Amino acid sequence: MLALIQRVTQAAVTVDGETVGAIGPGLLALVGVEPGDTDPQLRRMAQRLLGYRVFEDDAGKMNRSLTDIGGGLLLVSQFTLAADTRSGMRPSFSTAAPPAEAEHLFQRLVDHCRDLHGTGVETGRFGAHMVVSLVNDGPVSFLLRP
Repeated sequence: MLALIQRVTQAAVTVDGETVGAIGPGLLALVGVEPGDTDPQLRRMAQRLLGYRVFEDDAGKMNRSLTDIGGGLLLVSQFTLAADTRSGMRPSFSTAAPPAEAEHLFQRLVDHCRDLHGTGVETGRFGAHMVVSLVNDGPVSFLLRP
């Protein structure tokens, strides 16, 4: 499992013109699920998403987490993130979990995040063609693994 996180002032996901998830200040996380990801890895990823210190403290240093600032978390499943791009000119998706497995694991990640962070967790729609809009703050982006 991997997550590309971006610190945002706002972010939203629309499907067929309908907003299905939106946050104000917080993190947008594009999540790729890989075959064999386990529940302990999902729990660890949830802890990292909520605890990773990417927000500035009073001294201007990245010392505050999403939990510290009470920000929103927008989780978007993105199987292309798990693609193998090491060779050729076309990505291979053999390194991404099959859709049924990925959907189940992604939902477990959402559940873990909601258990820890409450109602501040929004999502896109698994498997849908989504339009993701964001205002990147910094820009600050990191690739996380559990």
